[in-house]
Amino acid sequence: VAILGATGAGKSSLINLIPRFYDVTGGQVQVDGVDVRSLQEDSLLEQIGLVPQESILFSGTVRENICYGKPDASDEEVIAAAKAAQAHDFIMSFPQGYDTHVEERGANLSGGQKQRIAIARALITRPRILILDDATSSVDVETETHIQEALKDIMHGRTSFVVAQRISTVLNADKIVVLDKGRIVATGKHADLMKFSPVYQEIYEKQLGNEFHE
Repeated sequence: VAILGATGAGKSSLINLIPRFYDVTGGQVQVDGVDVRSLQEDSLLEQIGLVPQESILFSGTVRENICYGKPDASDEEVIAAAKAAQAHDFIMSFPQGYDTHVEERGANLSGGQKQRIAIARALITRPRILILDDATSSVDVETETHIQEALKDIMHGRTSFVVAQRISTVLNADKIVVLDKGRIVATGKHADLMKFSPVYQEIYEKQLGNEFHE
């Protein structure tokens, strides 16, 4: 499920209801038909892998940062998660590889490197629900394309929410939810939304123009 909308449309607010960073004031958010408010917080969070817009890394090695949600992970699991997040190659380019020291908040890494380590951290727990909150916003389009390709396999068999401002990120989603000023204004696949959603059409034209028009 892709969540699309301009800055301030309410994308992160909507997605933050799933792990109960705050609760709804009306209606329900359900996982497998169960209201999340009736679930134990730990059991709910164990099912969710979240990559926020601003990835928070801590002082320690690259391996320790990736293993944060699964401290007993094997080297094979760490490397598999890093490869899926398109992080393995740049990690191996460091003199100490996975033992490279990461400074507080990842100050010695680029924005794209931090995001890919954060994605690897989310993937290593093999979550049933994967939430990418504009997680590829700080990587270039080529890297984003590689990450999206890798995530196709990762997303298979699990529920995935992809929050995005770039429409190119969401074109192949099973369902696209379009937000505008805090409200859901349309849902559907790309082809459907191009026909009946003025908000979606406007975003598409602004970002991709007629060059990719179907």
